[in-house]
Amino acid sequence: MSHAAVPSKRTAKPRWQRRKDARPEELVAAALEVFVERGYAGTALADVARRAGVTKGTIYLYFENKEALFKAVVRSTIVPVIAQGEALAQSFTGSARELLEQLVREYWQLVGETALAGIPKLMMAEAATFPELTRFYYDEVVARGHRLMAGVIERGIKNGEFRPVDVMLAAKLAMSPLMHAAVVRRAFASCMPEGFNVRAYLDTHIDLYLHGIAKQ
Repeated sequence: MSHAAVPSKRTAKPRWQRRKDARPEELVAAALEVFVERGYAGTALADVARRAGVTKGTIYLYFENKEALFKAVVRSTIVPVIAQGEALAQSFTGSARELLEQLVREYWQLVGETALAGIPKLMMAEAATFPELTRFYYDEVVARGHRLMAGVIERGIKNGEFRPVDVMLAAKLAMSPLMHAAVVRRAFASCMPEGFNVRAYLDTHIDLYLHGIAKQ
């Protein structure tokens, strides 16, 4: 005789069901989704609370305001990607060109292929409106990423792989196509008759960049 299935007490609650509290990482995860969907200006803490399944007051237990929550999102998601790259550069024993290629591909895999790609796009769209938040993002993400790449280029110059160049400008040029790819993929890919082949784009960028910087 068959019996109707009895709902398990361990069944996870729907995300929209109200709860009395939530761990900070749950609030950060919900905030990331809402910020990417609606932008910084278009996001209200009530939206994040609703997405996390908590009351708005719960957010204030951990974060003073929306700006503090956004900073927590950046520090919990994109900043660790930069830190991971720094750790890789410190321990890497191969060539500078191999390290540069690995950093470019890993950044795209960890940021460009995930919801995190919406954060750089958000910052570019709202930079003029929120200059203090833009400065925070530039200092903790952009400038730190440029320093990481500059260190790789300096290594390549010192060991004779790369020709002498303006290291900081070269670092920015190595990273800029990744930002372009993130914007194109999210905003314009559907309008491009030829489509947007990210793999071919990255392969071509790495090939042209390494040939351009190589010591002849």
